[in-house]
Amino acid sequence: MALQVLVVEDDDRIRTVLRLALEDEGHQVTEAVDTPAALDRVRSVMPDLVLVDLMLGEVDGYTCIREIRRLSDIPIVIVSARSDTHDIVAGLEAGADDYVTKPFQVKELTARLRALRRRLRTSTEATEPDVVLDSDPVRRLVLSRSRGSVLLQGADLNLTVTEYRLLAELARPPGRVLSRPALLSSVWEHGFYGDERIVDVHIRRLRTKIERDPGRPLLVVTVRGMGYRLDPR
Repeated sequence: MALQVLVVEDDDRIRTVLRLALEDEGHQVTEAVDTPAALDRVRSVMPDLVLVDLMLGEVDGYTCIREIRRLSDIPIVIVSARSDTHDIVAGLEAGADDYVTKPFQVKELTARLRALRRRLRTSTEATEPDVVLDSDPVRRLVLSRSRGSVLLQGADLNLTVTEYRLLAELARPPGRVLSRPALLSSVWEHGFYGDERIVDVHIRRLRTKIERDPGRPLLVVTVRGMGYRLDPR
């Protein structure tokens, strides 16, 4: 399953290294040097995946990620020299799915992409029944495995692939408490060797889309000292 990958990077050398590495893996690559060019490529090429550097000059990578998120729910991976936890969390909160720090090993990056590719391939596999998350007729919320999405009154909530996979894992079956390491292993697949708060960030983003009151979540519940649990209503 070859991917159409958009690389948003203003350093010519790094952009070339990324392009060659991705092409060696069989992917097609489109390039952009700044946020306006990236948004143009997203509209015209409709890539399967975006790699974004955080330092892009006048309009930084955080803004680029937020603007792409307004257009699409395609997976976004940050590739940046910024390795501080604050930068990682800020990038994920902006809408990114994963984070790779520079200097990086090409094998590590391609492993991340293969994991994302598997997520894209399996997100719509209807191997398990749909799950009614909220049965209130005024706010019927359903995790549809056949569509790989969550529906609110029949309308798609447009979760990212990572958000959907997190929710689907918590729903297999509902009521289990899953730790952060367990979610990293099952959702990110490659074994994220970084701050486990990546899970917390994605849970927060997920709650803003599925909870009636994200500040007082009732569906995706935090179990202190243990992890997270899904409680359908």
